[in-house]
Amino acid sequence: MEEAASVSGLEPKIIHGDDGYLLEDVPHLTDYIPHLPSYPNPLKDNPAYSVVEQYFVDYDDTVAQKVVVHKGGPRGMHFRRAGPRQRVYYESDEVYACIVTCGGLCPGLNTVIREIVCGLQYMYDVKKVEGIQGGYRGFYSKNTIPLTAKVVNDIHKRGGTILGTSRGGHETKRIVDCIQDRGINQVYIIGGDGSQKGAAAIFQEIKCRGLRVAVAGIPKTIDNDIPVIDKSFGFDTAVEESQRAINAAHVEATSFENCIGLVKLMGRYSGFIAMYATLASRDVDCCLIPESPFYLEGESGLFKYIEHRLKENGHMVIVVAEGAGQELVSESLHSSDHKDASGNKLLLDVGLWISQRIKDHFLKERKMAINLKYIDPTYMIRAIPSNASDNVYCTLLAQSAVHGAMAGYTGFTVAQVNGRHAYIPFHKITETQNKVVITDRMWARVLSSTNQPSFLKAKDTDEIHPTQFSEDGYTGDNVMATERIC
Repeated sequence: MEEAASVSGLEPKIIHGDDGYLLEDVPHLTDYIPHLPSYPNPLKDNPAYSVVEQYFVDYDDTVAQKVVVHKGGPRGMHFRRAGPRQRVYYESDEVYACIVTCGGLCPGLNTVIREIVCGLQYMYDVKKVEGIQGGYRGFYSKNTIPLTAKVVNDIHKRGGTILGTSRGGHETKRIVDCIQDRGINQVYIIGGDGSQKGAAAIFQEIKCRGLRVAVAGIPKTIDNDIPVIDKSFGFDTAVEESQRAINAAHVEATSFENCIGLVKLMGRYSGFIAMYATLASRDVDCCLIPESPFYLEGESGLFKYIEHRLKENGHMVIVVAEGAGQELVSESLHSSDHKDASGNKLLLDVGLWISQRIKDHFLKERKMAINLKYIDPTYMIRAIPSNASDNVYCTLLAQSAVHGAMAGYTGFTVAQVNGRHAYIPFHKITETQNKVVITDRMWARVLSSTNQPSFLKAKDTDEIHPTQFSEDGYTGDNVMATERIC
């Protein structure tokens, strides 16, 4: 293979192979610290792993970003496969690791913390691990707690994060000063795209100073809006817990005459939780997400559809993602562009707004009394422990991060890509957002299950690029979502 571009700042490190093969590699400590010594991986003497055949990952093992390819077409982009290597670049007794959680809460945070600590201790015999309290600010406010396998033993059974978290507070030089002054040489950062951008800045400053410090990220967002990766941890738990709210809304709606159960779910810019919860429930009559514009008035508007469903069934359940219809809410309430500490625009409550608009429409224009039950389970969902599926996923993510840092890789985030864990450069998961493609089969399945109109006008579909990739592969031959196929 021929290396086309070396690591310079945050420039991609692209390796070209045969048949259109491309590897977007992650940085390694030896890229800027030459002649760094390596050591045999202590896992080879670990009795738990001695029976495993081919336990160590081959150096050339990679994971394809896309598994659907065309005959004669290029093999496309790959990422370095995660896992333990034959050689490591830290001796066990010299490792001083720290873990920090940033941003909002998400199911599985404590599980990731636990498994990083246990992975370092049980697999690599690392004794010194500390937790940075309160997010990035904890680095320079000196808030830390020692972490051992005994300390973290039961934390996966609790929601939230034992380290505490916060938004903002990222001051790169002060953070790296703390890392350097304290002799920390492995940094594990658990957070969303803003936190991973911060991790990239920390890595760059560490590299400029020539420090032998590995920086590993574990991407966290309950909305599942991080690109490239299969899904983010906590997403399965969020969808499962959303079912409780939807079920409650359905029970309420079916118990009263002309009753509407309205559930607001998380999804600032991406409607994955609302979409998957709707598909899982089958009790939902309408799903509204940020990616699919909708309107209230007119023959094909939401009000008309609600009238139809109430006349037909006598009740209705609506699921709305928090970022849906923000342009309509903004026009109505004249919102400002205030942002939170992470730089996210503060959204208006579309759930309360649309509830009031529905009530006003039926009372004032249709002279019809309706019952409307509004449920917002956001903070209940964020605060619960992760379910079994997410616990397994968090464990594998944490162990992969540990293996990568011990092997000398740095400036990377670890995630699952097409069912395999891989090391991904920071910029790949922060340069854009993962969104529901409303010309994709999955959204069509939602429309088919709810029988709701697409609410799309001709100009909306014209703006959607017809060759986007989806979970079914290339969508050039996909049926448009408005056709509502199963």
